[in-house]
Amino acid sequence: MDNEYMQKAIEEAYEGIKKGDGGPFGAVIVKDGKIIASGHNMVLAHHDPTAHGEVTAIRAACQMLSTHDLSGTSLFTTGEPCPMCLAACLWANIDKVYYGCTIADNAMIGFRDQRFDELMGGRKNLPEDYLVQLGHDDCLKLFKDYQNMQHNLY
Repeated sequence: MDNEYMQKAIEEAYEGIKKGDGGPFGAVIVKDGKIIASGHNMVLAHHDPTAHGEVTAIRAACQMLSTHDLSGTSLFTTGEPCPMCLAACLWANIDKVYYGCTIADNAMIGFRDQRFDELMGGRKNLPEDYLVQLGHDDCLKLFKDYQNMQHNLY
């Protein structure tokens, strides 16, 4: 079932990059075995550097549930969350985060998450099972497709 959720995150990412909304980052939030919200990177579409896929999904889930507390949910995202998105997941009380591509993969397609991760101290203080890699090959294909498209790098 987890792979099905990651596939939905990938579909969300493809939708966003085809529209030119931003990078290849899609996310879905799952509660009680159902997708309650999804989002993709909207940085270019909204001229908003905080409109990453995870953040747009968190905003949608909070609206859907009329709460700021997403306890009992999991987030599936195509790329390992940057420090901002990781902090947003923690602030929202998301139970677990599944990601496809790594921060190193993000760097290969021109994103600077690794630099910010190093500035913020990395991930060593997170609970060991909070971040779980899933669907790397499918997400890497998405990243390669994005890299081959004409797009704005930011």
